[in-house]
Amino acid sequence: MSNILAIVGRPNVGKSTLFNRFTQSYSAIVESQSGVTRDRIYGKSDWNGVEFSVIDTGGFVQGSDDVFEEEIRKQVLFAVDEADAIVFVVDARAGVNLLDEEVAEILRRSGKKIFLAANKIDTPNLEALTGEFYSLGLGDVFPVSAVTGMGSGDLLDKVVESFEISDSNKEPEPDLPKIAVVGRPNVGKSSLVNAFLGDERNIVTSVAGTTRDSIYTPFKGFGHEFMLVDTAGLRKKGKVYENIEFYSTLRTIRAIENSDVCIVMLDASQGMEKQDINIYHLAEKNRKGIVIVVNKWDLVEKGSNTHLEFEKIIRDRIAPFNDVPIVFVSVSEKQRILKILDIAAEVYQKRSQRISTSVLNEIFLPIIESNPHPMASRGRYIRIKYVMQLKTATPQFVFFCNLPSEVKDPYKRFLENQLRKKFDFTGVPVQLFFREK
Repeated sequence: MSNILAIVGRPNVGKSTLFNRFTQSYSAIVESQSGVTRDRIYGKSDWNGVEFSVIDTGGFVQGSDDVFEEEIRKQVLFAVDEADAIVFVVDARAGVNLLDEEVAEILRRSGKKIFLAANKIDTPNLEALTGEFYSLGLGDVFPVSAVTGMGSGDLLDKVVESFEISDSNKEPEPDLPKIAVVGRPNVGKSSLVNAFLGDERNIVTSVAGTTRDSIYTPFKGFGHEFMLVDTAGLRKKGKVYENIEFYSTLRTIRAIENSDVCIVMLDASQGMEKQDINIYHLAEKNRKGIVIVVNKWDLVEKGSNTHLEFEKIIRDRIAPFNDVPIVFVSVSEKQRILKILDIAAEVYQKRSQRISTSVLNEIFLPIIESNPHPMASRGRYIRIKYVMQLKTATPQFVFFCNLPSEVKDPYKRFLENQLRKKFDFTGVPVQLFFREK
Protein backbone atom coordinates (compact mmCIF):
# COMPACT_ATOMS: atom_id res chain seq x y z
CA MET A 1 0.00 0.00 0.00
CA SER A 2 1.51 3.33 -1.03
CA ASN A 3 1.03 6.28 1.32
CA ILE A 4 1.44 9.89 0.20
CA LEU A 5 1.62 12.84 2.58
CA ALA A 6 1.24 16.31 1.06
CA ILE A 7 2.48 19.44 2.84
CA VAL A 8 0.41 22.51 1.93
CA GLY A 9 -0.03 26.07 3.15
CA ARG A 10 0.41 29.69 2.12
CA PRO A 11 3.89 31.00 1.19
CA ASN A 12 6.71 31.31 3.71
CA VAL A 13 5.21 29.35 6.61
CA GLY A 14 7.98 26.72 6.74
CA LYS A 15 6.66 23.93 4.51
CA SER A 16 10.03 23.18 2.90
CA THR A 17 11.84 23.15 6.25
CA LEU A 18 9.28 20.65 7.54
CA PHE A 19 9.68 18.58 4.37
CA ASN A 20 13.45 18.45 4.90
CA ARG A 21 12.93 17.32 8.48
CA PHE A 22 10.43 14.60 7.55
CA THR A 23 12.68 13.24 4.79
CA GLN A 24 15.96 13.89 6.65
CA SER A 25 17.31 15.64 3.58
CA TYR A 26 18.01 19.07 2.17
CA SER A 27 16.09 18.52 -1.07
CA ALA A 28 13.86 21.57 -0.65
CA ILE A 29 15.41 25.02 -0.93
CA VAL A 30 14.67 27.10 2.15
CA GLU A 31 14.65 30.91 1.95
CA SER A 32 12.85 33.66 3.84
CA GLN A 33 11.56 35.02 0.52
CA SER A 34 8.13 33.66 -0.38
CA GLY A 35 7.54 31.68 -3.55
CA VAL A 36 10.91 29.87 -3.63
CA THR A 37 9.28 26.44 -4.00
CA ARG A 38 7.61 26.46 -7.39
CA ASP A 39 8.08 22.89 -8.55
CA ARG A 40 6.84 19.97 -6.53
CA ILE A 41 9.50 18.16 -4.53
CA TYR A 42 9.06 14.62 -3.31
CA GLY A 43 10.96 12.27 -1.05
CA LYS A 44 10.71 9.19 1.17
CA SER A 45 10.17 9.09 4.91
CA ASP A 46 9.97 6.36 7.53
CA TRP A 47 8.37 6.84 10.94
CA ASN A 48 7.69 4.05 13.46
CA GLY A 49 8.39 1.50 10.73
CA VAL A 50 5.83 2.99 8.33
CA GLU A 51 7.23 4.16 4.99
CA PHE A 52 5.52 6.92 3.05
CA SER A 53 6.20 9.52 0.35
CA VAL A 54 6.20 13.23 1.13
CA ILE A 55 5.24 15.96 -1.36
CA ASP A 56 6.35 19.56 -0.75
CA THR A 57 4.11 22.00 -2.61
CA GLY A 58 4.56 25.69 -3.34
CA GLY A 59 2.80 28.31 -1.24
CA PHE A 60 -0.92 28.51 -2.00
CA VAL A 61 -1.94 31.92 -3.36
CA GLN A 62 -5.55 32.73 -4.23
CA GLY A 63 -6.64 35.32 -6.80
CA SER A 64 -3.15 36.21 -8.05
CA ASP A 65 -2.41 37.19 -11.65
CA ASP A 66 1.17 35.89 -11.44
CA VAL A 67 1.64 32.97 -13.84
CA PHE A 68 3.87 31.08 -11.39
CA GLU A 69 1.40 31.50 -8.54
CA GLU A 70 -1.35 30.17 -10.81
CA GLU A 71 0.71 27.02 -11.41
CA ILE A 72 1.47 26.71 -7.68
CA ARG A 73 -2.25 26.93 -6.96
CA LYS A 74 -2.92 24.07 -9.38
CA GLN A 75 -0.21 21.94 -7.81
CA VAL A 76 -1.65 22.37 -4.32
CA LEU A 77 -5.06 21.29 -5.59
CA PHE A 78 -3.49 18.23 -7.24
CA ALA A 79 -1.75 17.31 -4.01
CA VAL A 80 -4.99 17.60 -2.05
CA ASP A 81 -6.72 15.37 -4.60
CA GLU A 82 -4.04 12.68 -4.73
CA ALA A 83 -2.62 12.50 -1.20
CA ASP A 84 -3.72 10.06 1.49
CA ALA A 85 -3.10 12.62 4.25
CA ILE A 86 -2.33 16.33 4.31
CA VAL A 87 -0.28 18.45 6.71
CA PHE A 88 -1.58 22.02 6.57
CA VAL A 89 1.17 24.36 7.81
CA VAL A 90 0.38 27.78 9.28
CA ASP A 91 2.58 30.46 10.87
CA ALA A 92 1.70 30.49 14.57
CA ARG A 93 3.44 33.81 15.16
CA ALA A 94 1.55 35.58 12.35
CA GLY A 95 -1.84 34.31 13.49
CA VAL A 96 -4.78 33.29 11.31
CA ASN A 97 -4.48 34.77 7.83
CA LEU A 98 -7.27 35.25 5.30
CA LEU A 99 -5.40 32.90 2.98
CA ASP A 100 -5.25 30.29 5.76
CA GLU A 101 -9.04 30.41 5.95
CA GLU A 102 -9.34 29.92 2.18
CA VAL A 103 -7.00 26.91 2.25
CA ALA A 104 -8.86 25.48 5.25
CA GLU A 105 -12.14 25.72 3.34
CA ILE A 106 -10.65 23.76 0.43
CA LEU A 107 -9.25 21.13 2.79
CA ARG A 108 -12.56 20.69 4.64
CA ARG A 109 -14.29 19.97 1.32
CA SER A 110 -11.63 17.44 0.33
CA GLY A 111 -12.73 14.83 2.87
CA LYS A 112 -9.08 13.88 3.45
CA LYS A 113 -7.40 13.40 6.81
CA ILE A 114 -5.99 16.85 7.68
CA PHE A 115 -3.29 17.60 10.26
CA LEU A 116 -3.00 21.27 11.14
CA ALA A 117 0.61 22.15 12.07
CA ALA A 118 1.19 25.52 13.74
CA ASN A 119 4.83 26.17 12.88
CA LYS A 120 7.48 28.42 14.44
CA ILE A 121 6.69 27.32 18.01
CA ASP A 122 10.39 27.24 18.86
CA THR A 123 9.93 27.32 22.64
CA PRO A 124 7.20 25.84 24.88
CA ASN A 125 6.04 29.28 26.07
CA LEU A 126 4.83 30.06 22.54
CA GLU A 127 2.32 27.18 22.45
CA ALA A 128 -0.47 29.51 23.58
CA LEU A 129 -0.32 31.08 20.11
CA THR A 130 -1.91 27.97 18.60
CA GLY A 131 -5.31 28.55 20.23
CA GLU A 132 -6.79 30.82 17.56
CA PHE A 133 -6.17 28.24 14.81
CA TYR A 134 -8.95 26.05 16.17
CA SER A 135 -11.26 28.57 14.50
CA LEU A 136 -10.27 27.02 11.14
CA GLY A 137 -12.44 24.03 12.01
CA LEU A 138 -9.85 21.35 11.21
CA GLY A 139 -9.65 19.71 14.62
CA ASP A 140 -6.50 19.39 16.71
CA VAL A 141 -3.66 21.86 16.21
CA PHE A 142 -0.11 20.47 16.46
CA PRO A 143 2.47 23.00 17.71
CA VAL A 144 5.72 22.34 15.87
CA SER A 145 9.06 23.90 15.10
CA ALA A 146 10.31 22.82 11.68
CA VAL A 147 13.72 24.32 12.52
CA THR A 148 14.33 22.58 15.87
CA GLY A 149 12.08 19.56 15.36
CA MET A 150 10.00 20.26 18.46
CA GLY A 151 6.57 18.62 18.16
CA SER A 152 7.28 17.02 14.77
CA GLY A 153 7.43 13.54 16.32
CA ASP A 154 3.95 13.89 17.86
CA LEU A 155 2.65 15.09 14.49
CA LEU A 156 4.16 12.13 12.63
CA ASP A 157 2.79 9.70 15.21
CA LYS A 158 -0.72 10.79 14.26
CA VAL A 159 0.03 10.87 10.54
CA VAL A 160 1.25 7.26 10.39
CA GLU A 161 -1.69 6.12 12.50
CA SER A 162 -3.96 7.29 9.70
CA PHE A 163 -1.87 5.31 7.20
CA GLU A 164 -2.10 2.17 9.32
CA ILE A 165 -5.90 2.47 9.50
CA SER A 166 -6.18 2.79 5.74
CA ASP A 167 -3.63 -0.01 5.28
CA SER A 168 -5.74 -2.44 7.31
CA ASN A 169 -8.61 -2.08 4.87
CA LYS A 170 -6.69 -2.84 1.70
CA GLU A 171 -7.80 -5.54 -0.69
CA PRO A 172 -5.61 -8.59 -1.25
CA GLU A 173 -3.32 -8.29 -4.25
CA PRO A 174 -3.04 -11.06 -6.84
CA ASP A 175 0.13 -13.11 -6.38
CA LEU A 176 1.84 -12.24 -9.66
CA PRO A 177 4.91 -10.12 -10.45
CA LYS A 178 3.86 -6.47 -10.63
CA ILE A 179 5.51 -4.55 -13.48
CA ALA A 180 5.14 -0.75 -13.67
CA VAL A 181 5.91 1.41 -16.70
CA VAL A 182 7.06 4.80 -15.38
CA GLY A 183 8.69 7.91 -16.75
CA ARG A 184 8.16 11.52 -17.74
CA PRO A 185 5.19 12.54 -19.88
CA ASN A 186 5.40 11.80 -23.61
CA VAL A 187 8.21 9.25 -23.46
CA GLY A 188 5.96 6.48 -24.80
CA LYS A 189 4.59 4.80 -21.67
CA SER A 190 1.02 4.49 -22.96
CA SER A 191 2.23 3.29 -26.35
CA LEU A 192 4.30 0.57 -24.69
CA VAL A 193 1.37 -0.53 -22.52
CA ASN A 194 -0.85 -0.66 -25.60
CA ALA A 195 1.79 -2.66 -27.45
CA PHE A 196 1.93 -5.20 -24.61
CA LEU A 197 -1.88 -5.41 -24.54
CA GLY A 198 -2.20 -5.79 -28.32
CA ASP A 199 -3.81 -8.38 -30.58
CA GLU A 200 -1.93 -11.29 -28.99
CA ARG A 201 -2.96 -10.44 -25.49
CA ASN A 202 -4.98 -12.61 -23.14
CA ILE A 203 -6.34 -10.30 -20.47
CA VAL A 204 -8.39 -12.04 -17.80
CA THR A 205 -9.96 -8.96 -16.17
CA SER A 206 -9.23 -5.51 -14.80
CA VAL A 207 -8.94 -5.50 -11.01
CA ALA A 208 -9.05 -2.34 -8.92
CA GLY A 209 -5.84 -2.20 -6.91
CA THR A 210 -5.19 -1.25 -3.32
CA THR A 211 -4.36 2.31 -4.31
CA ARG A 212 -7.01 4.77 -5.42
CA ASP A 213 -7.22 4.91 -9.25
CA SER A 214 -4.31 2.49 -9.82
CA ILE A 215 -5.30 -0.48 -11.95
CA TYR A 216 -3.67 -3.89 -11.90
CA THR A 217 -4.23 -5.53 -15.27
CA PRO A 218 -3.53 -9.29 -15.28
CA PHE A 219 -1.55 -9.97 -18.44
CA LYS A 220 -0.66 -13.27 -20.06
CA GLY A 221 1.16 -13.43 -23.34
CA PHE A 222 4.50 -13.86 -25.11
CA GLY A 223 5.45 -16.51 -22.55
CA HIS A 224 4.94 -14.24 -19.54
CA GLU A 225 2.30 -13.73 -16.88
CA PHE A 226 2.29 -10.69 -14.61
CA MET A 227 0.27 -7.79 -13.23
CA LEU A 228 0.73 -4.62 -15.26
CA VAL A 229 0.58 -1.59 -12.96
CA ASP A 230 -0.99 0.82 -15.42
CA THR A 231 -1.49 4.47 -14.51
CA ALA A 232 -1.87 5.95 -17.99
CA GLY A 233 -5.28 7.43 -18.79
CA LEU A 234 -7.01 6.16 -15.67
CA ARG A 235 -8.17 9.45 -14.22
CA LYS A 236 -11.76 10.61 -14.51
CA LYS A 237 -12.03 13.42 -17.06
CA GLY A 238 -13.30 15.85 -14.46
CA LYS A 239 -10.09 15.45 -12.48
CA VAL A 240 -7.58 15.91 -15.28
CA TYR A 241 -5.96 19.31 -14.97
CA GLU A 242 -3.62 21.19 -17.28
CA ASN A 243 -0.46 20.58 -15.28
CA ILE A 244 0.27 17.09 -16.56
CA GLU A 245 3.84 17.10 -15.20
CA PHE A 246 2.70 17.30 -11.57
CA TYR A 247 -0.02 14.76 -12.10
CA SER A 248 2.54 12.44 -13.70
CA THR A 249 4.86 12.77 -10.71
CA LEU A 250 2.18 11.68 -8.24
CA ARG A 251 1.07 8.82 -10.48
CA THR A 252 4.68 7.73 -10.90
CA ILE A 253 5.18 7.57 -7.13
CA ARG A 254 2.10 5.38 -6.72
CA ALA A 255 3.07 3.12 -9.62
CA ILE A 256 6.59 2.63 -8.23
CA GLU A 257 5.43 1.87 -4.70
CA ASN A 258 2.91 -0.71 -5.94
CA SER A 259 5.33 -2.60 -8.18
CA ASP A 260 8.05 -5.23 -8.03
CA VAL A 261 9.89 -4.13 -11.17
CA CYS A 262 9.89 -0.67 -12.75
CA ILE A 263 10.38 -0.15 -16.47
CA VAL A 264 11.86 3.37 -16.48
CA MET A 265 11.31 4.86 -19.92
CA LEU A 266 13.46 7.57 -21.50
CA ASP A 267 13.08 9.55 -24.71
CA ALA A 268 16.20 8.94 -26.84
CA SER A 269 15.67 12.20 -28.72
CA GLN A 270 15.88 14.19 -25.47
CA GLY A 271 18.49 12.19 -23.59
CA MET A 272 18.40 11.53 -19.85
CA GLU A 273 17.00 14.59 -18.11
CA LYS A 274 16.88 15.51 -14.43
CA GLN A 275 13.34 14.25 -13.99
CA ASP A 276 14.36 10.88 -15.47
CA ILE A 277 17.12 10.63 -12.88
CA ASN A 278 14.68 11.56 -10.08
CA ILE A 279 12.30 8.81 -11.15
CA TYR A 280 15.14 6.29 -11.39
CA HIS A 281 16.42 7.09 -7.90
CA LEU A 282 12.89 6.95 -6.49
CA ALA A 283 12.61 3.38 -7.79
CA GLU A 284 16.04 2.61 -6.34
CA LYS A 285 15.13 4.07 -2.91
CA ASN A 286 12.00 1.93 -2.90
CA ARG A 287 14.25 -1.11 -3.62
CA LYS A 288 12.42 -2.07 -6.80
CA GLY A 289 13.87 -4.00 -9.70
CA ILE A 290 14.75 -1.63 -12.54
CA VAL A 291 14.94 -1.90 -16.32
CA ILE A 292 15.82 1.25 -18.28
CA VAL A 293 14.13 1.45 -21.67
CA VAL A 294 15.37 4.04 -24.18
CA ASN A 295 12.43 4.66 -26.51
CA LYS A 296 12.33 6.39 -29.94
CA TRP A 297 15.74 4.96 -30.82
CA ASP A 298 14.68 5.00 -34.46
CA LEU A 299 14.78 8.82 -34.38
CA VAL A 300 18.45 8.99 -33.35
CA GLU A 301 21.15 9.44 -35.96
CA LYS A 302 23.55 6.58 -35.37
CA GLY A 303 27.24 5.89 -35.79
CA SER A 304 29.24 2.76 -35.12
CA ASN A 305 29.18 3.10 -31.29
CA THR A 306 26.16 5.35 -30.70
CA HIS A 307 24.32 2.99 -28.36
CA LEU A 308 27.49 2.30 -26.33
CA GLU A 309 28.14 6.03 -25.91
CA PHE A 310 24.49 6.65 -24.97
CA GLU A 311 24.61 3.79 -22.47
CA LYS A 312 27.78 5.16 -20.87
CA ILE A 313 26.15 8.57 -20.40
CA ILE A 314 23.18 6.94 -18.68
CA ARG A 315 25.33 4.84 -16.34
CA ASP A 316 27.47 7.85 -15.42
CA ARG A 317 24.38 9.91 -14.55
CA ILE A 318 22.69 7.25 -12.40
CA ALA A 319 25.83 6.23 -10.48
CA PRO A 320 26.65 4.79 -8.00
CA PHE A 321 23.94 2.16 -8.58
CA ASN A 322 24.24 1.63 -12.32
CA ASP A 323 24.19 -2.17 -12.58
CA VAL A 324 20.93 -2.14 -14.50
CA PRO A 325 19.88 -3.51 -17.91
CA ILE A 326 19.39 -0.88 -20.62
CA VAL A 327 17.26 -1.68 -23.68
CA PHE A 328 17.06 0.47 -26.82
CA VAL A 329 13.67 0.21 -28.50
CA SER A 330 11.21 1.86 -30.84
CA VAL A 331 7.70 1.28 -29.56
CA SER A 332 6.09 2.85 -32.63
CA GLU A 333 8.02 0.48 -34.91
CA LYS A 334 7.59 -2.49 -32.50
CA GLN A 335 11.37 -2.92 -32.36
CA ARG A 336 12.74 -5.07 -29.49
CA ILE A 337 9.73 -4.46 -27.23
CA LEU A 338 9.39 -8.18 -26.38
CA LYS A 339 12.94 -8.07 -25.06
CA ILE A 340 11.65 -5.68 -22.37
CA LEU A 341 9.34 -8.38 -21.02
CA ASP A 342 12.10 -10.99 -21.02
CA ILE A 343 14.50 -8.76 -19.12
CA ALA A 344 11.84 -7.55 -16.66
CA ALA A 345 11.03 -11.19 -15.85
CA GLU A 346 14.74 -11.91 -15.29
CA VAL A 347 15.09 -8.92 -12.96
CA TYR A 348 12.06 -10.08 -10.97
CA GLN A 349 13.62 -13.52 -10.52
CA LYS A 350 16.94 -12.00 -9.42
CA ARG A 351 15.15 -9.77 -6.92
CA SER A 352 13.42 -12.83 -5.44
CA GLN A 353 16.40 -15.19 -5.30
CA ARG A 354 17.48 -16.70 -1.98
CA ILE A 355 21.08 -17.71 -1.27
CA SER A 356 21.79 -20.16 1.53
CA THR A 357 24.12 -19.15 4.35
CA SER A 358 26.46 -22.06 3.61
CA VAL A 359 26.88 -21.05 -0.03
CA LEU A 360 27.40 -17.40 0.89
CA ASN A 361 30.15 -18.20 3.38
CA GLU A 362 31.79 -20.79 1.13
CA ILE A 363 32.19 -18.11 -1.54
CA PHE A 364 32.69 -14.95 0.53
CA LEU A 365 35.04 -15.96 3.34
CA PRO A 366 37.92 -16.77 0.95
CA ILE A 367 37.30 -13.47 -0.90
CA ILE A 368 37.37 -11.54 2.39
CA GLU A 369 40.50 -13.36 3.51
CA SER A 370 42.27 -12.51 0.25
CA ASN A 371 41.02 -8.90 0.31
CA PRO A 372 40.84 -7.86 3.97
CA HIS A 373 39.52 -4.52 5.14
CA PRO A 374 42.29 -1.93 5.66
CA MET A 375 43.42 -1.46 9.25
CA ALA A 376 40.88 0.47 11.31
CA SER A 377 41.57 3.28 13.76
CA ARG A 378 44.04 2.69 16.62
CA GLY A 379 45.65 -0.16 14.69
CA ARG A 380 42.74 -2.56 15.00
CA TYR A 381 41.87 -5.18 12.40
CA ILE A 382 38.32 -5.69 11.13
CA ARG A 383 37.45 -9.36 10.99
CA ILE A 384 34.27 -10.45 9.20
CA LYS A 385 33.20 -13.80 10.69
CA TYR A 386 30.30 -14.80 8.42
CA VAL A 387 27.52 -13.50 6.20
CA MET A 388 23.86 -14.38 5.77
CA GLN A 389 20.85 -13.19 3.73
CA LEU A 390 17.89 -11.79 5.64
CA LYS A 391 14.42 -13.22 5.07
CA THR A 392 13.08 -10.08 3.42
CA ALA A 393 11.21 -9.35 0.21
CA THR A 394 14.28 -7.64 -1.28
CA PRO A 395 17.95 -8.76 -1.22
CA GLN A 396 19.46 -7.76 2.12
CA PHE A 397 22.66 -9.25 3.58
CA VAL A 398 24.21 -9.05 7.02
CA PHE A 399 27.97 -9.26 7.57
CA PHE A 400 28.88 -10.12 11.15
CA CYS A 401 32.19 -8.65 12.29
CA ASN A 402 34.02 -7.34 15.34
CA LEU A 403 33.95 -3.62 14.45
CA PRO A 404 30.86 -2.90 12.31
CA SER A 405 31.00 0.88 12.80
CA GLU A 406 34.54 0.96 11.37
CA VAL A 407 33.69 -0.60 8.00
CA LYS A 408 34.33 2.03 5.32
CA ASP A 409 32.14 2.78 2.31
CA PRO A 410 34.72 1.71 -0.31
CA TYR A 411 34.90 -1.73 1.28
CA LYS A 412 31.10 -1.94 1.42
CA ARG A 413 31.01 -1.20 -2.31
CA PHE A 414 33.66 -3.88 -2.86
CA LEU A 415 31.52 -6.47 -1.06
CA GLU A 416 28.39 -5.40 -2.96
CA ASN A 417 30.25 -5.67 -6.27
CA GLN A 418 31.36 -9.19 -5.33
CA LEU A 419 27.75 -10.11 -4.53
CA ARG A 420 26.67 -8.83 -7.91
CA LYS A 421 29.51 -10.61 -9.67
CA LYS A 422 28.95 -13.98 -8.01
CA PHE A 423 25.12 -14.05 -7.94
CA ASP A 424 24.06 -11.66 -10.72
CA PHE A 425 21.86 -9.00 -9.14
CA THR A 426 21.72 -6.87 -12.29
CA GLY A 427 18.81 -4.46 -12.06
CA VAL A 428 18.25 -5.07 -8.34
CA PRO A 429 19.21 -2.72 -5.46
CA VAL A 430 21.06 -4.66 -2.76
CA GLN A 431 21.36 -3.62 0.90
CA LEU A 432 24.31 -4.56 3.12
CA PHE A 433 24.26 -4.35 6.92
CA PHE A 434 27.13 -4.86 9.38
CA ARG A 435 26.51 -6.17 12.89
CA GLU A 436 28.75 -7.00 15.78
CA LYS A 437 29.62 -10.62 16.45
